[in-house]
Amino acid sequence: MNGFGPILQGGKRLPPRRVERRRRRDGEGGFTLVEMLVVITIIGIVMGLVGPRVLGYLGESKVKAAKIQIQSFSAALDLYYLDNGGYPSGNEGLTALVQRPSSAPAWNGPYLRTGSVPDDPWGHPYVYKVPGDHAPYEIHSQGPGGSNSPQSMIKSASR
Repeated sequence: MNGFGPILQGGKRLPPRRVERRRRRDGEGGFTLVEMLVVITIIGIVMGLVGPRVLGYLGESKVKAAKIQIQSFSAALDLYYLDNGGYPSGNEGLTALVQRPSSAPAWNGPYLRTGSVPDDPWGHPYVYKVPGDHAPYEIHSQGPGGSNSPQSMIKSASR
């Protein structure tokens, strides 16, 4: 007896053990609000600890991608130099690696596989400077800030 009369199943009275099991199951049908809040708090703490590291790796990978692209441009510019006896002018820019400029009669390109000059990982165009400060040319990305501040700039290696 549960205080409200016998527990019936299909018109039959259940033995006492089954009654106890049924009572226990009725209270365990789902999660309580406290249990849900504890789980959400734990997930929040884990994300608070892991999230900044993941974002840091993402930033580092964009910098590495920009450096690799700049190295690719440098190799393509060296091939352009071998074919034409000079580097593209500042006006021709990196576009001369994928489209024949009028000043390059021995052009043997395209020198980039993509067929176009890609933007840096932050969506900004690369800056090509001829002559460079410390080399025949310089290529740089404006970095994550998109400005010409020396702290965020990613430059080609000096020759």
